[in-house]
Amino acid sequence: MLIYEGIKSDFMSGMEEDVLPSRIETLIYEKMRRRISKNEYNAWENSLQYMYKVLNDPHIPYNSGVAIEYNIPQTAKRIDFILSGYGEKRSKNAVVIELKQWDKVRLVEGSDALVETYVGQGLRRVVHPSYQAWSYCAMLEDYNANVQDQKIKLIPCAYLHNYIKEPHDVIEHPKYRAYLTKAPVFAHGDIVKLRAFIKKFIKYGDNRETLYLIDKGKIRPSKSLQDSLTSMLKGNREFIMLDEQKVVFDEAMELAEKSKKDEKKRVYIVKGGPGTGKSVVAVNLLAELTNRDQLCQYVSKNSAPRNVYVAKLTGTLTKGRIHNLFKSSGSYVDVPKNYIDTLIVDEAHRLNEKSGMMSNVGENQIKEIINAAKCSIFFIDEHQRIHIKDIGSVEEIKKQAMLFGAEIYENELVSQFRCNGSDGYLAWIDNVLGIRETANYTLEGIDYDFHVLDDPKVLRDTIIELNRPSNRARILAGYCWEWPKKEQNNPNYHDIKIGDFGISWNLSSTSTYAIDKDSVYQAGCIHTAQGLEFDYVGVIIGNDLRYENGRVITDYTARAKSDRSIHGIKAMAKEDPEKAEKLADEIIRNTYRTLLTRGMKGCYVYCTDPGLREYLKRMMK
Repeated sequence: MLIYEGIKSDFMSGMEEDVLPSRIETLIYEKMRRRISKNEYNAWENSLQYMYKVLNDPHIPYNSGVAIEYNIPQTAKRIDFILSGYGEKRSKNAVVIELKQWDKVRLVEGSDALVETYVGQGLRRVVHPSYQAWSYCAMLEDYNANVQDQKIKLIPCAYLHNYIKEPHDVIEHPKYRAYLTKAPVFAHGDIVKLRAFIKKFIKYGDNRETLYLIDKGKIRPSKSLQDSLTSMLKGNREFIMLDEQKVVFDEAMELAEKSKKDEKKRVYIVKGGPGTGKSVVAVNLLAELTNRDQLCQYVSKNSAPRNVYVAKLTGTLTKGRIHNLFKSSGSYVDVPKNYIDTLIVDEAHRLNEKSGMMSNVGENQIKEIINAAKCSIFFIDEHQRIHIKDIGSVEEIKKQAMLFGAEIYENELVSQFRCNGSDGYLAWIDNVLGIRETANYTLEGIDYDFHVLDDPKVLRDTIIELNRPSNRARILAGYCWEWPKKEQNNPNYHDIKIGDFGISWNLSSTSTYAIDKDSVYQAGCIHTAQGLEFDYVGVIIGNDLRYENGRVITDYTARAKSDRSIHGIKAMAKEDPEKAEKLADEIIRNTYRTLLTRGMKGCYVYCTDPGLREYLKRMMK
């Protein structure tokens, strides 16, 4: 959706008459029903004055198209400024300009796309403006049919008009070269340079034709996106499907294709415990449905699996373009009904009611997902609810599906492809944790490398050694130790201290803990491990799980204050102690069930509670 569109002469006269910023304010309210703040208004007024100076050149055609605030379909992202026209050989061109008020930035170690700058009265990590401009263009190239079919050339750049560059400036640091090459940065004093850049691509005016084509383009995945995704999966053995995984895959494909054809809503619920291959099927569905011209996305609440899949699948496609296929569960608050063909929801038990950083956006993520897609596919394990805000359940999905009159289908993945293929180990874990009573009272006859250790240093050394062959072993811990914000990137600060043993939580400077080569020296938590698997895990069980008076008990007061997964439980306990106790108990047991089932080949355990340590040893025999 274009908020403002016109030709260059309209833009210039609107600026000369001092009416354009207020016109944009009115259009944003009329088209989006959104009021802009005084700060946002001032930012527009400032930036547009600079764009007026840039375009004040007779060699930039008067009838070039000008768009301000173009809302990218299926996202909440907006392109600041587009200038359209024809190139030397009458090609349809659009220069995409990301406007920034920034006057200084800082480098972010360990990232090729992030900088730190002052935004909203605070220092924040944000994407480099070159990455931002380029990624917006990549999104349109991947999903806008007119951009593909009409061969519209999108040329990104960024204009930081308040930013005074210094020699060897951070904004042009070599680590950002990949994006600077695609989308150059222009700063204060670069008006002539930006003009020259524009004139290279806009030789003739197009009277907004290119803008019209972009705005009216149908949403469709590009052939290059389809081919790249397919070839990536073909070369990746961990995404090969077996047995009932293929059955679920074929059934899901059939339902998704039907929904695209007849536009009837269908909801497919696939239950499966840890290691049954839910994520394998989900990623294969993403590739195949995209290959069949469906607008399709992989959705998860937890960012850890998304970030790892993006890293693993990045091959012929760059990371930014893969990111457009992998979305957070809060991405569908304002998406129109049936706008997306198929949404594939992994870890559906982690879905929340509200979205946003403050959990104050939207109504119900399950409802919003079903509303947005013709076909919704939910992969769920109800015993992996690990947060007070998790609402994902088969019952809740069915309830929301019925409100839309959707056809509901169910299936289950049973075969175990983790824990050495042992269903017995999973049943034993459920039994010893008191989640459900099973016939598996011991580990006798179960082919799985499970050990209870008396020293956390031995656990650490063992996991480091097991990690050497393939970087597939990690240390995980219950959330019983604080994670001080100022130390979150300090590998030498030991958050977890047990006697003379110490280890830091996973560093916040990376989003791919599961595959980073040095992560074995840090402890991951439930939020960095859920949805992922390793060859071996070492699990440190804190004092929130103990063995007392002949039974396994939970204690939410032993959790760290920085743990958000039970934030609000104390307030709940004042109103309804029984409900709070039951919910906290479920979350703690499910958390350790999840951590203890991340290893495909083995699990090594240390418990801070000696009683629990001895109990687990007895239960092994």
